[in-house]
Amino acid sequence: MILCDYSIRTQIALGRIVIDPMEESQVQPASVDVRLGNTFLAFRRHAAEAIDPREVDEGLMEKVTVSEEQPFILHPSEFALGTTLERISVPDDIVARVEGKSSLGRLGLLIHATAGFVDPGWKSGQLTLELSNVAPLPIKLWPGMKIAQLSFMRMDQPAERPYGHPELGSKYQGQSGPVASRYRLNGSTSLFVAAGPGDEQG
Repeated sequence: MILCDYSIRTQIALGRIVIDPMEESQVQPASVDVRLGNTFLAFRRHAAEAIDPREVDEGLMEKVTVSEEQPFILHPSEFALGTTLERISVPDDIVARVEGKSSLGRLGLLIHATAGFVDPGWKSGQLTLELSNVAPLPIKLWPGMKIAQLSFMRMDQPAERPYGHPELGSKYQGQSGPVASRYRLNGSTSLFVAAGPGDEQG
């Protein structure tokens, strides 16, 4: 069941959903707008011949910080990681979906490739955005602009092993700023090993 604006406000007032900082104007009929932070991670294309998910080096991407008056320019066909301005927390019985803003989608901006899911039990972390420009012109991304929206769904019961549970681990819990891939921490890469739980924002 998707939470409506009244239910979202109620969950926020109870402290079960945390979106910080947040203004009342961000609450929409069935979602909450989130804004863009001012830090980004861009690939150092000259520093590696390929990307190997099993051996991703922290130096593969460089951090770029812009001021409030300065945009981050995403060129056509470019990919970069951004972050929400807000820190998010959800309880063990609610999940969130990260969706793009249609007005930005109509300009050719995609805000996630696959990480559109916030697991139950996600605690006090900014969300990393996977930004792609499929337009023929560069797009200016301004810190503080409304970049995405979160919708919330209540589960039929609390998760037995929410995100961060000792048996599952948590590579991104409490993340601050955009965080590069930590796929290498997934353990065995054998094709014959059963896949583990999903790892979106979690």
